[in-house]
Amino acid sequence: MADFVQKSLIKSSVRLFAQPIDSLATFTTIVQEILDDNPWGCTVYQQSGATVNGVTRSSQYFSGKVIYEDAQAKTVGAITIKGPSAAAFTNSKATVMGTAALGTAMGGTPSSDSSEDAYSTTFKCHAANGEYYSVALKRDRMTISSYEDDTIVATLETWADTIPNLA
Repeated sequence: MADFVQKSLIKSSVRLFAQPIDSLATFTTIVQEILDDNPWGCTVYQQSGATVNGVTRSSQYFSGKVIYEDAQAKTVGAITIKGPSAAAFTNSKATVMGTAALGTAMGGTPSSDSSEDAYSTTFKCHAANGEYYSVALKRDRMTISSYEDDTIVATLETWADTIPNLA
């Protein structure tokens, strides 16, 4: 019978934050700074004849819930909102909360607890050594996946140490 033989040393590491990122604005600012400033030193590369930035956003999502409470503060209904971008999520949430007919139909007053919101952006990265890896940033953690070289983690850790919201 044949045995499995290890082909690579692909790794994954996670950094749990002491506190969740406090707001959507803070989260989107961090994401935009990563895309604009390339703090991890990712390098451009060629793919299908096109030049690709060293760090790109490969996916993102934003979700939250609007709850409806009656006069006794009892939850009588809820609507989950998911959006493909921060703007779509924010606009959808505002629309739901501002639609009086929904409150009437639910039998309550809408409110939002933003601490329950979930944000996620995944970056595709190209390291100077030629490795491709992914970084998933969420409100409560950052995960580095599919890397071999430990200097990648060291670089991201050094950077994250400079961002108070990622402590």
